Amino acid sequence: MNALVKRNLVLGLLAVAFLIAFGWIVATQGPLAPVKVTLDTAKETRLERSLFGIATVEARRSQSIGPTLAGRVARVLVDQGDVVKAGQLLAEMELVDMDARLAAGAASAAGAAQRVHSAEAALAETGSRAKLAKNSADRYADLRKKNFVSQEAVDAKAYEAAAAQSARDAAVAALAAAKADMHRAQSELAGTGQNRAHLRLVSPVDGVVTARLAEPGSTVVAGQAVVQVIDPASLWLRVRIDQGRSQGLAVGLPAEIALRSRPNEKIAGRIERVDWVGDAVTEERIANVVFDSAPAGIAIGELAEVTLRLPAIEKALAIPAAALQRQNNQSGVWQAKDGQARFLPITPGVISSDGFVEIRQGIGAGDTVIVHSAKALADGARIKPVEALK
Repeated sequence: MNALVKRNLVLGLLAVAFLIAFGWIVATQGPLAPVKVTLDTAKETRLERSLFGIATVEARRSQSIGPTLAGRVARVLVDQGDVVKAGQLLAEMELVDMDARLAAGAASAAGAAQRVHSAEAALAETGSRAKLAKNSADRYADLRKKNFVSQEAVDAKAYEAAAAQSARDAAVAALAAAKADMHRAQSELAGTGQNRAHLRLVSPVDGVVTARLAEPGSTVVAGQAVVQVIDPASLWLRVRIDQGRSQGLAVGLPAEIALRSRPNEKIAGRIERVDWVGDAVTEERIANVVFDSAPAGIAIGELAEVTLRLPAIEKALAIPAAALQRQNNQSGVWQAKDGQARFLPITPGVISSDGFVEIRQGIGAGDTVIVHSAKALADGARIKPVEALK
Protein backbone atom coordinates (compact mmCIF):
# COMPACT_ATOMS: atom_id res chain seq x y z
CA MET A 1 0.00 0.00 0.00
CA ASN A 2 2.84 2.35 0.84
CA ALA A 3 4.47 1.55 -2.48
CA LEU A 4 1.26 2.40 -4.36
CA VAL A 5 0.94 5.72 -2.56
CA LYS A 6 4.54 6.55 -3.27
CA ARG A 7 4.10 5.70 -6.94
CA ASN A 8 1.01 7.89 -7.24
CA LEU A 9 2.76 10.68 -5.42
CA VAL A 10 5.72 10.49 -7.81
CA LEU A 11 3.42 10.43 -10.82
CA GLY A 12 1.51 13.41 -9.48
CA LEU A 13 4.69 15.34 -8.93
CA LEU A 14 5.86 14.48 -12.44
CA ALA A 15 2.52 15.61 -13.87
CA VAL A 16 2.68 18.89 -11.98
CA ALA A 17 6.28 19.44 -13.16
CA PHE A 18 5.24 18.66 -16.72
CA LEU A 19 2.37 21.14 -16.57
CA ILE A 20 4.60 23.79 -15.08
CA ALA A 21 7.24 23.19 -17.78
CA PHE A 22 4.60 23.16 -20.52
CA GLY A 23 3.08 26.39 -19.24
CA TRP A 24 6.52 28.01 -19.06
CA ILE A 25 7.32 26.95 -22.62
CA VAL A 26 3.97 28.22 -23.92
CA ALA A 27 4.34 31.51 -22.05
CA THR A 28 7.96 32.14 -22.98
CA GLN A 29 8.68 30.24 -26.16
CA GLY A 30 5.32 29.39 -27.72
CA PRO A 31 2.52 31.41 -29.36
CA LEU A 32 1.75 33.22 -26.10
CA ALA A 33 5.34 34.33 -25.62
CA PRO A 34 6.18 38.04 -25.93
CA VAL A 35 7.58 39.06 -29.30
CA LYS A 36 11.30 39.65 -29.26
CA VAL A 37 12.21 43.10 -30.58
CA THR A 38 15.26 45.28 -30.97
CA LEU A 39 15.12 48.94 -30.03
CA ASP A 40 16.83 52.14 -31.08
CA THR A 41 16.44 55.83 -30.29
CA ALA A 42 15.73 58.82 -32.49
CA LYS A 43 18.72 61.14 -32.66
CA GLU A 44 20.06 64.07 -34.62
CA THR A 45 22.56 63.11 -37.29
CA ARG A 46 23.89 64.09 -40.72
CA LEU A 47 21.90 62.39 -43.49
CA GLU A 48 23.85 61.54 -46.62
CA ARG A 49 21.35 61.36 -49.48
CA SER A 50 21.66 59.65 -52.83
CA LEU A 51 19.62 58.40 -55.78
CA PHE A 52 20.27 55.14 -57.59
CA GLY A 53 19.43 54.13 -61.13
CA ILE A 54 20.28 51.76 -63.95
CA ALA A 55 21.68 53.44 -67.05
CA THR A 56 22.58 52.67 -70.65
CA VAL A 57 25.54 54.17 -72.50
CA GLU A 58 24.33 56.19 -75.51
CA ALA A 59 25.73 58.70 -77.99
CA ARG A 60 24.30 62.17 -77.71
CA ARG A 61 25.19 62.92 -81.33
CA SER A 62 24.74 60.11 -83.83
CA GLN A 63 24.80 60.65 -87.61
CA SER A 64 22.88 58.34 -89.96
CA ILE A 65 24.37 59.02 -93.39
CA GLY A 66 22.48 58.09 -96.54
CA PRO A 67 21.51 59.39 -99.99
CA THR A 68 18.82 61.99 -100.67
CA LEU A 69 17.72 60.09 -103.79
CA ALA A 70 16.86 56.43 -104.27
CA GLY A 71 19.62 54.45 -105.95
CA ARG A 72 22.11 51.60 -105.80
CA VAL A 73 25.18 51.56 -103.59
CA ALA A 74 28.34 51.54 -105.70
CA ARG A 75 30.92 51.14 -102.92
CA VAL A 76 31.34 51.43 -99.16
CA LEU A 77 34.80 52.52 -98.05
CA VAL A 78 34.58 52.13 -94.26
CA ASP A 79 33.57 49.46 -91.76
CA GLN A 80 32.41 49.35 -88.15
CA GLY A 81 35.03 50.68 -85.76
CA ASP A 82 36.85 52.86 -88.31
CA VAL A 83 37.84 56.35 -87.17
CA VAL A 84 36.80 58.97 -89.74
CA LYS A 85 37.36 62.70 -90.23
CA ALA A 86 34.87 65.38 -91.19
CA GLY A 87 34.54 65.49 -95.00
CA GLN A 88 35.96 61.99 -95.49
CA LEU A 89 34.27 59.91 -98.22
CA LEU A 90 32.45 56.98 -96.62
CA ALA A 91 30.41 55.53 -99.49
CA GLU A 92 29.29 56.35 -103.02
CA MET A 93 26.11 55.71 -104.97
CA GLU A 94 25.96 54.68 -108.64
CA LEU A 95 25.87 57.68 -110.99
CA VAL A 96 23.45 56.14 -113.54
CA ASP A 97 22.62 59.11 -115.91
CA MET A 98 23.77 61.87 -113.56
CA ASP A 99 26.78 62.92 -115.68
CA ALA A 100 24.61 63.03 -118.81
CA ARG A 101 22.07 65.20 -116.98
CA LEU A 102 24.86 67.50 -115.87
CA ALA A 103 26.08 67.83 -119.47
CA ALA A 104 22.54 68.52 -120.69
CA GLY A 105 22.05 71.12 -117.96
CA ALA A 106 25.33 72.81 -118.83
CA ALA A 107 24.36 72.96 -122.50
CA SER A 108 20.93 74.37 -121.62
CA ALA A 109 22.52 77.03 -119.41
CA ALA A 110 24.99 77.97 -122.18
CA GLY A 111 22.15 78.26 -124.73
CA ALA A 112 20.18 80.47 -122.35
CA ALA A 113 23.23 82.72 -121.92
CA GLN A 114 23.55 83.06 -125.69
CA ARG A 115 19.88 83.98 -125.96
CA VAL A 116 20.50 86.71 -123.39
CA HIS A 117 23.33 88.11 -125.53
CA SER A 118 21.05 88.01 -128.60
CA ALA A 119 18.26 89.81 -126.75
CA GLU A 120 20.73 92.46 -125.53
CA ALA A 121 21.88 93.06 -129.12
CA ALA A 122 18.27 93.30 -130.32
CA LEU A 123 17.50 95.79 -127.56
CA ALA A 124 20.47 97.93 -128.56
CA GLU A 125 19.32 97.93 -132.22
CA THR A 126 15.67 98.77 -131.45
CA GLY A 127 16.82 101.44 -129.01
CA SER A 128 18.85 103.14 -131.72
CA ARG A 129 15.94 102.97 -134.17
CA ALA A 130 13.54 104.37 -131.60
CA LYS A 131 15.90 107.27 -130.85
CA LEU A 132 16.38 108.03 -134.56
CA ALA A 133 12.63 107.88 -135.25
CA LYS A 134 11.87 110.22 -132.34
CA ASN A 135 14.44 112.78 -133.49
CA SER A 136 13.02 112.67 -137.00
CA ALA A 137 9.45 113.08 -135.69
CA ASP A 138 10.53 116.08 -133.57
CA ARG A 139 12.25 117.71 -136.56
CA TYR A 140 9.18 117.27 -138.80
CA ALA A 141 6.96 118.73 -136.08
CA ASP A 142 9.20 121.79 -135.94
CA LEU A 143 9.12 122.14 -139.74
CA ARG A 144 5.35 121.92 -139.70
CA LYS A 145 5.16 124.93 -137.44
CA LYS A 146 7.01 126.86 -140.20
CA ASN A 147 4.75 125.36 -142.88
CA PHE A 148 7.67 123.69 -144.67
CA VAL A 149 6.06 120.16 -144.60
CA SER A 150 2.52 118.86 -144.66
CA GLN A 151 0.59 117.51 -141.70
CA GLU A 152 0.49 114.07 -143.31
CA ALA A 153 4.30 113.90 -143.31
CA VAL A 154 4.38 114.89 -139.61
CA ASP A 155 1.83 112.20 -138.74
CA ALA A 156 3.80 109.56 -140.67
CA LYS A 157 7.00 110.40 -138.75
CA ALA A 158 5.12 110.29 -135.41
CA TYR A 159 3.78 106.84 -136.30
CA GLU A 160 7.27 105.64 -137.18
CA ALA A 161 8.58 106.92 -133.81
CA ALA A 162 5.77 105.15 -131.89
CA ALA A 163 6.38 101.89 -133.76
CA ALA A 164 10.12 102.07 -133.06
CA GLN A 165 9.41 102.66 -129.34
CA SER A 166 7.06 99.66 -129.24
CA ALA A 167 9.74 97.51 -130.87
CA ARG A 168 12.19 98.67 -128.19
CA ASP A 169 9.69 97.77 -125.42
CA ALA A 170 9.29 94.33 -126.97
CA ALA A 171 13.09 93.90 -126.99
CA VAL A 172 13.23 94.86 -123.28
CA ALA A 173 10.61 92.20 -122.48
CA ALA A 174 12.44 89.62 -124.60
CA LEU A 175 15.68 90.37 -122.74
CA ALA A 176 13.96 89.94 -119.37
CA ALA A 177 12.49 86.61 -120.49
CA ALA A 178 15.88 85.45 -121.76
CA LYS A 179 17.52 86.34 -118.43
CA ALA A 180 14.81 84.50 -116.49
CA ASP A 181 15.29 81.47 -118.71
CA MET A 182 19.04 81.65 -118.13
CA HIS A 183 18.57 81.81 -114.35
CA ARG A 184 16.22 78.81 -114.50
CA ALA A 185 18.73 76.80 -116.53
CA GLN A 186 21.53 77.75 -114.15
CA SER A 187 19.42 76.77 -111.11
CA GLU A 188 18.58 73.42 -112.69
CA LEU A 189 22.26 72.86 -113.39
CA ALA A 190 23.15 73.75 -109.78
CA GLY A 191 20.44 71.41 -108.45
CA THR A 192 21.68 68.59 -110.63
CA GLY A 193 25.22 69.28 -109.45
CA GLN A 194 24.08 69.10 -105.81
CA ASN A 195 22.31 65.81 -106.48
CA ARG A 196 25.52 64.58 -108.06
CA ALA A 197 27.48 65.68 -104.97
CA HIS A 198 24.97 63.98 -102.65
CA LEU A 199 25.78 60.65 -104.27
CA ARG A 200 29.12 60.93 -102.47
CA LEU A 201 28.36 60.17 -98.82
CA VAL A 202 30.84 62.04 -96.62
CA SER A 203 31.15 62.25 -92.85
CA PRO A 204 29.85 65.52 -91.38
CA VAL A 205 31.91 65.13 -88.18
CA ASP A 206 35.05 63.57 -86.77
CA GLY A 207 33.87 60.29 -85.27
CA VAL A 208 33.74 56.51 -85.28
CA VAL A 209 31.72 54.25 -87.58
CA THR A 210 29.30 52.23 -85.45
CA ALA A 211 27.32 50.49 -88.20
CA ARG A 212 27.68 49.58 -91.87
CA LEU A 213 24.05 49.20 -92.93
CA ALA A 214 24.28 48.55 -96.68
CA GLU A 215 26.65 46.73 -99.03
CA PRO A 216 27.66 47.48 -102.64
CA GLY A 217 24.86 46.50 -105.02
CA SER A 218 22.13 47.12 -102.46
CA THR A 219 19.29 49.42 -103.49
CA VAL A 220 18.35 52.04 -100.90
CA VAL A 221 15.58 54.60 -100.78
CA ALA A 222 15.95 58.30 -100.11
CA GLY A 223 16.92 58.91 -96.50
CA GLN A 224 17.89 55.29 -95.77
CA ALA A 225 21.13 55.10 -93.80
CA VAL A 226 24.13 53.42 -95.39
CA VAL A 227 26.65 54.22 -92.63
CA GLN A 228 26.20 55.37 -89.03
CA VAL A 229 28.80 57.58 -87.34
CA ILE A 230 28.93 58.80 -83.74
CA ASP A 231 30.98 61.47 -82.03
CA PRO A 232 32.87 59.55 -79.27
CA ALA A 233 33.17 62.76 -77.25
CA SER A 234 29.37 62.88 -76.94
CA LEU A 235 28.93 59.64 -74.97
CA TRP A 236 26.62 59.87 -71.96
CA LEU A 237 24.35 57.66 -69.87
CA ARG A 238 20.57 57.56 -69.94
CA VAL A 239 19.64 56.94 -66.30
CA ARG A 240 16.22 55.81 -65.05
CA ILE A 241 15.25 56.93 -61.53
CA ASP A 242 12.18 55.76 -59.59
CA GLN A 243 9.70 58.65 -59.57
CA GLY A 244 8.86 58.00 -55.93
CA ARG A 245 12.45 58.76 -54.92
CA SER A 246 13.37 61.35 -57.53
CA GLN A 247 12.91 64.42 -55.32
CA GLY A 248 16.00 66.60 -55.62
CA LEU A 249 16.95 65.36 -59.09
CA ALA A 250 18.57 68.33 -60.84
CA VAL A 251 21.19 69.30 -63.41
CA GLY A 252 24.72 69.40 -62.02
CA LEU A 253 24.40 66.70 -59.35
CA PRO A 254 27.62 64.65 -59.04
CA ALA A 255 27.41 60.99 -60.02
CA GLU A 256 29.36 57.79 -59.41
CA ILE A 257 29.26 55.40 -62.37
CA ALA A 258 29.99 51.68 -62.25
CA LEU A 259 30.07 50.13 -65.73
CA ARG A 260 29.22 46.45 -66.11
CA SER A 261 32.59 45.90 -67.76
CA ARG A 262 34.43 47.37 -64.73
CA PRO A 263 32.12 47.05 -61.68
CA ASN A 264 34.83 47.75 -59.10
CA GLU A 265 35.84 51.06 -60.68
CA LYS A 266 34.00 54.25 -59.72
CA ILE A 267 33.91 56.75 -62.59
CA ALA A 268 33.00 60.37 -61.84
CA GLY A 269 30.30 62.20 -63.76
CA ARG A 270 27.48 64.70 -63.40
CA ILE A 271 23.91 65.22 -64.59
CA GLU A 272 23.87 67.12 -67.87
CA ARG A 273 20.11 67.08 -68.51
CA VAL A 274 16.89 65.98 -66.81
CA ASP A 275 14.12 65.05 -69.26
CA TRP A 276 10.80 66.81 -68.78
CA VAL A 277 8.92 63.75 -70.01
CA GLY A 278 9.10 60.68 -67.76
CA ASP A 279 8.09 57.07 -68.39
CA ALA A 280 4.47 56.69 -67.23
CA VAL A 281 4.54 52.90 -67.68
CA THR A 282 7.58 52.15 -65.50
CA GLU A 283 7.01 55.23 -63.29
CA GLU A 284 10.54 56.49 -63.80
CA ARG A 285 12.19 59.82 -64.49
CA ILE A 286 15.03 60.02 -66.98
CA ALA A 287 18.29 61.91 -66.54
CA ASN A 288 21.37 62.10 -68.76
CA VAL A 289 24.76 61.82 -67.07
CA VAL A 290 28.05 62.78 -68.74
CA PHE A 291 31.51 61.49 -67.82
CA ASP A 292 34.03 63.86 -66.31
CA SER A 293 36.53 61.80 -68.29
CA ALA A 294 35.16 59.01 -70.47
CA PRO A 295 37.10 55.71 -70.11
CA ALA A 296 38.66 54.09 -73.14
CA GLY A 297 36.97 51.11 -74.75
CA ILE A 298 33.44 51.94 -73.60
CA ALA A 299 30.70 50.32 -75.69
CA ILE A 300 27.41 51.80 -76.85
CA GLY A 301 24.53 50.03 -75.12
CA GLU A 302 26.59 48.93 -72.11
CA LEU A 303 24.67 48.92 -68.82
CA ALA A 304 25.86 50.81 -65.78
CA GLU A 305 24.84 51.49 -62.20
CA VAL A 306 24.70 55.20 -61.35
CA THR A 307 24.60 56.72 -57.87
CA LEU A 308 23.69 60.40 -57.71
CA ARG A 309 24.84 62.38 -54.68
CA LEU A 310 22.29 64.83 -53.24
CA PRO A 311 23.17 67.61 -50.78
CA ALA A 312 23.37 66.24 -47.22
CA ILE A 313 20.93 67.34 -44.47
CA GLU A 314 22.71 68.60 -41.37
CA LYS A 315 21.29 67.85 -37.88
CA ALA A 316 18.28 65.88 -39.06
CA LEU A 317 16.22 63.88 -36.55
CA ALA A 318 16.46 60.32 -37.83
CA ILE A 319 15.76 56.68 -37.01
CA PRO A 320 16.76 53.47 -38.81
CA ALA A 321 14.68 53.09 -41.96
CA ALA A 322 13.77 49.55 -40.88
CA ALA A 323 11.73 51.03 -38.03
CA LEU A 324 9.38 52.79 -40.44
CA GLN A 325 6.13 50.83 -40.87
CA ARG A 326 2.69 51.33 -42.38
CA GLN A 327 -0.61 50.62 -40.63
CA ASN A 328 -3.99 51.45 -42.17
CA ASN A 329 -2.28 53.38 -45.03
CA GLN A 330 -0.46 55.55 -42.51
CA SER A 331 3.29 55.78 -41.90
CA GLY A 332 4.48 55.35 -38.32
CA VAL A 333 6.68 53.49 -35.86
CA TRP A 334 6.15 50.91 -33.12
CA GLN A 335 7.07 51.97 -29.61
CA ALA A 336 7.46 49.95 -26.43
CA LYS A 337 4.97 51.10 -23.75
CA ASP A 338 4.74 49.12 -20.48
CA GLY A 339 5.91 45.96 -22.17
CA GLN A 340 3.47 46.31 -25.08
CA ALA A 341 3.78 47.52 -28.68
CA ARG A 342 2.00 50.75 -29.54
CA PHE A 343 1.78 52.21 -33.06
CA LEU A 344 2.56 55.93 -33.35
CA PRO A 345 1.88 57.80 -36.63
CA ILE A 346 4.74 60.01 -37.84
CA THR A 347 5.64 62.18 -40.83
CA PRO A 348 8.78 60.76 -42.49
CA GLY A 349 11.14 62.65 -44.77
CA VAL A 350 14.01 61.58 -46.96
CA ILE A 351 15.84 58.26 -46.65
CA SER A 352 19.62 58.44 -46.47
CA SER A 353 22.03 56.26 -48.37
CA ASP A 354 23.16 54.59 -45.12
CA GLY A 355 19.68 53.39 -44.10
CA PHE A 356 18.24 56.19 -41.94
CA VAL A 357 14.96 58.04 -42.46
CA GLU A 358 14.32 61.67 -41.54
CA ILE A 359 11.50 62.29 -39.03
CA ARG A 360 9.69 65.57 -39.58
CA GLN A 361 6.87 65.15 -37.08
CA GLY A 362 5.61 62.61 -34.52
CA ILE A 363 8.53 61.82 -32.21
CA GLY A 364 11.39 63.71 -30.64
CA ALA A 365 15.07 63.20 -30.01
CA GLY A 366 15.70 60.38 -27.53
CA ASP A 367 12.39 58.58 -28.14
CA THR A 368 12.73 54.80 -28.39
CA VAL A 369 11.34 52.91 -31.39
CA ILE A 370 11.18 49.26 -32.34
CA VAL A 371 13.50 48.52 -35.25
CA HIS A 372 13.11 44.76 -35.81
CA SER A 373 10.67 42.17 -34.44
CA ALA A 374 10.65 38.40 -34.52
CA LYS A 375 7.18 38.49 -36.10
CA ALA A 376 4.56 40.97 -37.20
CA LEU A 377 3.35 43.23 -34.42
CA ALA A 378 -0.18 44.16 -33.44
CA ASP A 379 -1.28 47.02 -31.24
CA GLY A 380 -1.07 45.86 -27.63
CA ALA A 381 1.13 42.83 -28.34
CA ARG A 382 3.51 41.85 -25.54
CA ILE A 383 7.12 42.47 -26.43
CA LYS A 384 10.54 41.57 -25.05
CA PRO A 385 13.49 43.83 -25.94
CA VAL A 386 16.67 41.95 -26.87
CA GLU A 387 20.10 42.97 -28.11
CA ALA A 388 19.73 41.13 -31.42
CA LEU A 389 17.33 38.70 -33.03
CA LYS A 390 18.61 35.20 -33.61
